[in-house]
Amino acid sequence: MDGLLLESDALKPLYRDLEALYESAKTCTKCRLASTRTNFVFGEGNPSAKLVVIGEAPGADEDAQGRPFVGRSGQLLDKILVAVGFRREDVFICNILKCRPPQNRNPLQDEIACCLPWLQRQLDLIEPRMLLLLGRVAANTLLGNTLSLGAMRGKILGWNRFECVVTYHPAALLRNPNWKRGCWEDVQLMRRHYDALEGTLNQP
Repeated sequence: MDGLLLESDALKPLYRDLEALYESAKTCTKCRLASTRTNFVFGEGNPSAKLVVIGEAPGADEDAQGRPFVGRSGQLLDKILVAVGFRREDVFICNILKCRPPQNRNPLQDEIACCLPWLQRQLDLIEPRMLLLLGRVAANTLLGNTLSLGAMRGKILGWNRFECVVTYHPAALLRNPNWKRGCWEDVQLMRRHYDALEGTLNQP
């Protein structure tokens, strides 16, 4: 997995900002998903966000609109963020994959390998303090493990230079409302740690 992320080093001199990166990335044909997508879903939000929210891949609504988390799960994500003091425009929201896998199947390893350098370059440009990883697939992919969601929740985890919190994907919460309490605990942990990080930045 580390080798995949190092591919982004070759992209570093090429893009001065997110807009320039998007203009290049949106025509990507590195994997099979380019032939089935309606729209390339780059991500959106604050280009200087201190918190980046990362899911697994676009769904049908996202593929249709070219925006991340705009369906029912996106509406729930917005509510979750607001509950801990973040507006959608305060953060940056994106996915591991930028194109929808057919029938919303899990991403394949070669698709992840093609897309991860785009994500890494987004993070290089945004320079967030924290990442909120939504769901097991996103967390396993970035953290380079095969742990269960339960084994990753409830703690601050490190990946590269970022501090991460893992929680349920909003789509999973729609299917299993009894998990919302756990999600609430996770995002409260994230908010507390975020505030602590910001506090260290603002100290004289």
